[in-house]
Amino acid sequence: MQTWNVYLLRCADNSLYCGITNDLNRRLAAHNAGTASKYTRARLPVSLAASVEVNGKSAALKLELAIKKLPAGQKIERLTSHAEPRRTAAG
Repeated sequence: MQTWNVYLLRCADNSLYCGITNDLNRRLAAHNAGTASKYTRARLPVSLAASVEVNGKSAALKLELAIKKLPAGQKIERLTSHAEPRRTAAG
């Protein structure tokens, strides 16, 4: 199963942007180049506020949705407190 990242960016206007990716460095560079999202393009530069790895795109999408529903003050805490147990090949 592929590892995905759910991430929060801190924009220049101090707002937060939540997204998912399977290549965090590439996506952060795209955001700062103004090619990743309309929201961040208008609020450059952006910096990584928090990120967490999850197993699978479905899990990443579900966590992203849960984060987006929260008030701004709770987003970073909720994302950094998310811990998904790592599965080994044995089980």
